[in-house]
Amino acid sequence: MNAIITATELASELAKPAPPVLLDVRYQLGGPPGRPEYAAGHLPGAVYVDLDDELAGSPGPAGRHPLPDLDVFAKAMRTAGVRADRPVVVYDGGQGWAAARAWWLLCWSGHPDVRVLDGGLAAWRASGGTLSTAQPTPPPGDFTPAPGALPLLTADDAAALARRGVLLDARAGERYRGEVEPIDRVAGHIPGAVSAPTTENVAEGGTVFRAASELAERFAAVGATPDAEVGVYCGSGVSAAHQVLALAVAGVPAALYVGSWSEWSADPSRPVATGPQPG
Repeated sequence: MNAIITATELASELAKPAPPVLLDVRYQLGGPPGRPEYAAGHLPGAVYVDLDDELAGSPGPAGRHPLPDLDVFAKAMRTAGVRADRPVVVYDGGQGWAAARAWWLLCWSGHPDVRVLDGGLAAWRASGGTLSTAQPTPPPGDFTPAPGALPLLTADDAAALARRGVLLDARAGERYRGEVEPIDRVAGHIPGAVSAPTTENVAEGGTVFRAASELAERFAAVGATPDAEVGVYCGSGVSAAHQVLALAVAGVPAALYVGSWSEWSADPSRPVATGPQPG
Protein backbone atom coordinates (compact mmCIF):
# COMPACT_ATOMS: atom_id res chain seq x y z
CA MET A 1 0.00 0.00 0.00
CA ASN A 2 1.41 3.37 -1.02
CA ALA A 3 1.71 5.84 1.85
CA ILE A 4 0.42 8.74 -0.26
CA ILE A 5 -2.55 9.30 -2.55
CA THR A 6 -3.10 11.86 -5.31
CA ALA A 7 -6.09 14.18 -5.40
CA THR A 8 -7.41 12.41 -8.50
CA GLU A 9 -7.12 9.00 -6.85
CA LEU A 10 -8.83 10.31 -3.73
CA ALA A 11 -11.75 11.71 -5.71
CA SER A 12 -12.24 8.29 -7.27
CA GLU A 13 -12.15 6.52 -3.89
CA LEU A 14 -14.58 9.01 -2.33
CA ALA A 15 -17.12 8.07 -5.00
CA LYS A 16 -17.10 4.42 -3.93
CA PRO A 17 -19.73 2.88 -1.62
CA ALA A 18 -17.21 2.64 1.26
CA PRO A 19 -15.05 5.76 0.96
CA PRO A 20 -12.08 6.44 3.21
CA VAL A 21 -12.39 8.40 6.43
CA LEU A 22 -11.04 11.94 5.88
CA LEU A 23 -9.08 13.78 8.57
CA ASP A 24 -8.22 17.47 8.23
CA VAL A 25 -5.09 18.21 10.29
CA ARG A 26 -4.40 21.82 9.40
CA TYR A 27 -1.72 23.24 11.67
CA GLN A 28 0.93 25.93 11.56
CA LEU A 29 3.69 26.26 14.14
CA GLY A 30 3.22 29.61 15.84
CA GLY A 31 0.37 30.46 13.49
CA PRO A 32 -3.39 30.75 13.89
CA PRO A 33 -5.39 27.66 14.97
CA GLY A 34 -6.45 25.39 12.14
CA ARG A 35 -10.06 24.94 13.21
CA PRO A 36 -11.32 28.31 11.83
CA GLU A 37 -9.67 27.53 8.49
CA TYR A 38 -11.34 24.12 8.53
CA ALA A 39 -14.72 25.72 9.26
CA ALA A 40 -14.26 28.08 6.33
CA GLY A 41 -13.87 25.19 3.89
CA HIS A 42 -12.68 21.58 3.92
CA LEU A 43 -12.93 18.42 1.86
CA PRO A 44 -16.53 17.20 2.01
CA GLY A 45 -16.94 14.79 4.91
CA ALA A 46 -13.59 15.58 6.51
CA VAL A 47 -13.37 15.83 10.30
CA TYR A 48 -10.95 18.25 11.94
CA VAL A 49 -8.24 16.85 14.23
CA ASP A 50 -6.20 19.18 16.44
CA LEU A 51 -2.49 18.40 16.39
CA ASP A 52 -1.63 20.05 19.71
CA ASP A 53 -4.57 18.60 21.66
CA GLU A 54 -5.18 15.22 20.02
CA LEU A 55 -1.96 14.20 18.22
CA ALA A 56 0.49 15.26 20.95
CA GLY A 57 0.79 15.41 24.70
CA SER A 58 1.48 18.52 26.74
CA PRO A 59 4.87 20.20 26.15
CA GLY A 60 7.48 19.40 28.78
CA PRO A 61 10.73 17.52 29.38
CA ALA A 62 9.73 14.94 26.75
CA GLY A 63 9.57 17.65 24.07
CA ARG A 64 7.19 20.16 22.54
CA HIS A 65 5.06 17.52 20.82
CA PRO A 66 5.47 14.27 22.78
CA LEU A 67 3.28 11.26 22.14
CA PRO A 68 -0.36 11.88 23.03
CA ASP A 69 -2.15 10.12 25.83
CA LEU A 70 -3.44 7.00 24.08
CA ASP A 71 -6.92 7.37 25.55
CA VAL A 72 -7.15 10.95 24.24
CA PHE A 73 -5.87 9.88 20.82
CA ALA A 74 -8.21 6.89 20.66
CA LYS A 75 -11.23 9.02 21.60
CA ALA A 76 -10.36 11.61 18.92
CA MET A 77 -9.99 8.94 16.25
CA ARG A 78 -13.23 7.18 17.16
CA THR A 79 -15.08 10.51 17.27
CA ALA A 80 -13.77 11.18 13.76
CA GLY A 81 -15.20 7.83 12.62
CA VAL A 82 -11.91 5.96 12.29
CA ARG A 83 -12.43 2.23 12.03
CA ALA A 84 -9.88 -0.56 11.82
CA ASP A 85 -11.54 -1.97 8.68
CA ARG A 86 -11.84 1.31 6.75
CA PRO A 87 -9.09 3.28 4.97
CA VAL A 88 -8.06 6.70 6.30
CA VAL A 89 -6.75 9.65 4.30
CA VAL A 90 -5.23 12.62 6.11
CA TYR A 91 -4.40 16.06 4.73
CA ASP A 92 -3.44 19.54 5.85
CA GLY A 93 -3.33 22.96 4.27
CA GLY A 94 0.36 23.42 3.67
CA GLN A 95 3.61 21.53 3.96
CA GLY A 96 2.15 18.14 4.76
CA TRP A 97 3.98 17.96 8.08
CA ALA A 98 0.87 17.86 10.27
CA ALA A 99 -0.80 15.29 8.02
CA ALA A 100 2.34 13.17 8.22
CA ARG A 101 2.21 13.31 12.02
CA ALA A 102 -1.36 11.95 11.93
CA TRP A 103 -0.30 9.30 9.39
CA TRP A 104 2.60 8.20 11.56
CA LEU A 105 0.54 8.01 14.76
CA LEU A 106 -2.18 5.96 13.12
CA CYS A 107 0.33 3.59 11.51
CA TRP A 108 2.40 3.34 14.70
CA SER A 109 -0.73 2.51 16.68
CA GLY A 110 -1.74 -0.27 14.34
CA HIS A 111 -4.11 1.09 11.69
CA PRO A 112 -3.45 -0.97 8.52
CA ASP A 113 -4.48 1.50 5.79
CA VAL A 114 -3.53 5.18 6.16
CA ARG A 115 -2.41 7.56 3.41
CA VAL A 116 -1.54 11.23 3.12
CA LEU A 117 -3.09 13.39 0.38
CA ASP A 118 -0.07 14.37 -1.69
CA GLY A 119 -0.01 18.17 -1.94
CA GLY A 120 -2.78 18.57 0.62
CA LEU A 121 -5.64 21.02 0.26
CA ALA A 122 -3.91 22.94 -2.54
CA ALA A 123 -3.64 19.81 -4.68
CA TRP A 124 -7.30 18.98 -4.06
CA ARG A 125 -8.42 22.42 -5.19
CA ALA A 126 -6.05 22.43 -8.17
CA SER A 127 -7.60 19.15 -9.34
CA GLY A 128 -11.07 20.73 -9.32
CA GLY A 129 -12.13 19.33 -5.97
CA THR A 130 -14.84 21.21 -4.10
CA LEU A 131 -14.87 22.35 -0.48
CA SER A 132 -17.64 22.19 2.10
CA THR A 133 -18.49 24.13 5.25
CA ALA A 134 -20.81 21.42 6.59
CA GLN A 135 -19.78 19.96 9.95
CA PRO A 136 -19.99 16.16 9.55
CA THR A 137 -21.02 13.90 12.42
CA PRO A 138 -19.77 10.46 11.36
CA PRO A 139 -20.85 7.30 13.16
CA PRO A 140 -18.41 6.57 16.00
CA GLY A 141 -15.44 4.48 14.95
CA ASP A 142 -14.02 1.44 16.68
CA PHE A 143 -10.28 2.06 16.34
CA THR A 144 -8.29 0.91 19.37
CA PRO A 145 -4.59 1.88 19.33
CA ALA A 146 -2.09 -0.97 19.58
CA PRO A 147 1.28 0.84 19.65
CA GLY A 148 4.42 -0.61 18.16
CA ALA A 149 3.65 -1.17 14.49
CA LEU A 150 6.34 1.38 13.54
CA PRO A 151 9.74 1.77 15.26
CA LEU A 152 10.10 4.50 17.87
CA LEU A 153 13.31 5.97 19.28
CA THR A 154 14.07 7.32 22.73
CA ALA A 155 16.85 9.87 23.23
CA ASP A 156 19.30 7.10 24.13
CA ASP A 157 18.17 5.05 21.13
CA ALA A 158 18.79 8.04 18.85
CA ALA A 159 22.29 8.55 20.25
CA ALA A 160 23.14 4.88 19.72
CA LEU A 161 21.68 4.83 16.22
CA ALA A 162 23.75 7.88 15.25
CA ARG A 163 26.84 5.79 16.05
CA ARG A 164 25.89 2.50 14.39
CA GLY A 165 23.44 3.50 11.65
CA VAL A 166 22.02 6.61 9.97
CA LEU A 167 20.28 9.29 12.03
CA LEU A 168 18.80 12.06 9.87
CA ASP A 169 18.23 15.58 11.19
CA ALA A 170 15.17 16.90 9.32
CA ARG A 171 15.49 20.54 10.41
CA ALA A 172 16.79 23.40 8.29
CA GLY A 173 20.52 23.28 7.66
CA GLU A 174 21.25 26.42 9.68
CA ARG A 175 19.65 24.90 12.75
CA TYR A 176 21.57 21.66 12.27
CA ARG A 177 24.84 23.59 11.99
CA GLY A 178 24.02 25.56 15.14
CA GLU A 179 23.98 28.94 13.43
CA VAL A 180 20.49 29.78 14.70
CA GLU A 181 18.00 28.29 17.14
CA PRO A 182 14.68 30.15 17.24
CA ILE A 183 12.86 27.80 19.59
CA ASP A 184 14.90 25.42 21.70
CA ARG A 185 17.41 25.91 24.54
CA VAL A 186 20.61 25.37 22.58
CA ALA A 187 21.67 25.26 18.91
CA GLY A 188 23.31 22.34 17.15
CA HIS A 189 22.57 18.70 16.47
CA ILE A 190 22.85 15.23 17.95
CA PRO A 191 26.46 14.05 17.50
CA GLY A 192 26.68 11.71 14.53
CA ALA A 193 23.43 12.88 12.92
CA VAL A 194 23.37 13.78 9.23
CA SER A 195 21.61 16.88 7.87
CA ALA A 196 18.66 16.08 5.56
CA PRO A 197 16.09 18.92 5.66
CA THR A 198 12.45 17.89 5.31
CA THR A 199 11.87 20.75 2.87
CA GLU A 200 13.85 18.82 0.25
CA ASN A 201 11.25 16.04 0.19
CA VAL A 202 8.94 18.03 -2.06
CA ALA A 203 9.25 19.52 -5.52
CA GLU A 204 10.84 22.96 -5.49
CA GLY A 205 8.37 25.67 -4.53
CA GLY A 206 5.55 23.23 -3.89
CA THR A 207 4.07 20.73 -1.46
CA VAL A 208 3.88 17.62 -3.69
CA PHE A 209 6.40 14.87 -3.00
CA ARG A 210 9.26 14.37 -5.40
CA ALA A 211 9.13 11.11 -7.38
CA ALA A 212 9.96 7.98 -5.40
CA SER A 213 13.11 7.44 -7.47
CA GLU A 214 14.29 10.98 -6.72
CA LEU A 215 13.63 10.53 -3.03
CA ALA A 216 15.50 7.22 -3.02
CA GLU A 217 18.47 8.89 -4.70
CA ARG A 218 18.35 11.79 -2.27
CA PHE A 219 18.35 9.55 0.79
CA ALA A 220 20.96 7.16 -0.60
CA ALA A 221 23.33 10.12 -0.89
CA VAL A 222 23.28 10.46 2.91
CA GLY A 223 23.45 6.72 3.58
CA ALA A 224 19.73 6.06 4.09
CA THR A 225 19.10 2.94 2.01
CA PRO A 226 16.69 0.00 2.45
CA ASP A 227 19.42 -2.14 4.03
CA ALA A 228 20.55 0.54 6.51
CA GLU A 229 19.19 1.17 9.99
CA VAL A 230 17.64 4.63 9.70
CA GLY A 231 16.14 7.04 12.22
CA VAL A 232 14.85 10.61 11.96
CA TYR A 233 14.40 13.56 14.29
CA CYS A 234 13.51 17.24 13.89
CA GLY A 235 12.57 20.00 16.32
CA SER A 236 9.58 18.35 17.96
CA GLY A 237 8.66 15.22 16.02
CA VAL A 238 6.36 16.79 13.41
CA SER A 239 8.48 17.52 10.33
CA ALA A 240 10.43 14.33 11.09
CA ALA A 241 7.20 12.38 10.56
CA HIS A 242 7.11 13.87 7.06
CA GLN A 243 10.67 12.59 6.59
CA VAL A 244 9.63 9.09 7.71
CA LEU A 245 6.76 9.32 5.20
CA ALA A 246 9.12 10.40 2.42
CA LEU A 247 11.45 7.54 3.29
CA ALA A 248 8.50 5.14 3.11
CA VAL A 249 7.67 6.45 -0.36
CA ALA A 250 11.31 5.79 -1.28
CA GLY A 251 11.14 2.25 0.12
CA VAL A 252 13.29 2.93 3.19
CA PRO A 253 11.88 1.95 6.62
CA ALA A 254 12.79 4.45 9.36
CA ALA A 255 12.28 5.00 13.07
CA LEU A 256 11.04 8.29 14.54
CA TYR A 257 12.54 10.05 17.55
CA VAL A 258 9.39 11.82 18.69
CA GLY A 259 11.00 13.92 21.42
CA SER A 260 13.52 15.17 18.85
CA TRP A 261 15.70 18.23 19.46
CA SER A 262 13.20 19.80 21.86
CA GLU A 263 13.71 16.87 24.25
CA TRP A 264 17.41 16.32 23.54
CA SER A 265 18.41 19.95 24.03
CA ALA A 266 16.36 20.33 27.23
CA ASP A 267 18.80 18.03 29.03
CA PRO A 268 22.08 19.90 29.67
CA SER A 269 23.93 16.60 30.14
CA ARG A 270 23.39 15.54 26.53
CA PRO A 271 26.19 16.38 24.08
CA VAL A 272 25.67 18.86 21.25
CA ALA A 273 27.58 19.05 17.97
CA THR A 274 27.78 22.10 15.73
CA GLY A 275 29.03 22.78 12.21
CA PRO A 276 28.31 21.06 8.89
CA GLN A 277 29.74 17.66 9.83
CA PRO A 278 28.03 14.97 11.92
CA GLY A 279 30.60 15.43 14.68
